[in-house]
Amino acid sequence: MTVPPLPREVDRAFGALPAPIGKRLFQVRELIFVTAAAHEDVGQLTETLKWGEPAYLTDETGSGSTIRLGRLKDSEHAAILFNCKTTLVDTFRERFPDQFEYRQTRALLLPVAGKLPKRELSVCLSLALTYHLDRRSRKAR
Repeated sequence: MTVPPLPREVDRAFGALPAPIGKRLFQVRELIFVTAAAHEDVGQLTETLKWGEPAYLTDETGSGSTIRLGRLKDSEHAAILFNCKTTLVDTFRERFPDQFEYRQTRALLLPVAGKLPKRELSVCLSLALTYHLDRRSRKAR
C-alpha cells in the first residue's frame, strides 16, 4: 500500500503545526491510509482540510466518520479529533483506558515523543473508518 502524495493545502497545514506535533501526526496520516486500505468496505479516502486541519473522509462509501488531525490549544500533544456526536472516543476509552489520553468525546491525544502505538491506534482508526458500517449492520439486525 502506497500512501498518496500530500495535497498542497494539507501539506501547508502540516507545516503550520509545531514540528514535533506535525511529525507525529504525519505518522498518524500514514497509518490512516494503511488502515483504510485493509478494509475493502472503506474505499478511497478523501484528504482535505476541515477547520484548517488535515481531515480524512470516507466520501466514496460513507463507511466512516471524519478523522481530523491537529492540536488542542491547552496541550503539547498531537490530537486526533473525531465527531463529538459519535460514541468513538468512549469506545476507545473503554478498549484502551491507559494507552491514550482523551478529551471529552472528541479527541485522542498522543505524546509527540516515543514509539507510536500502531496496533492500538489502528484499532481506533479502523473503528472510525467503519463507524457507519457498524451502525448500519446493527440497524439491519
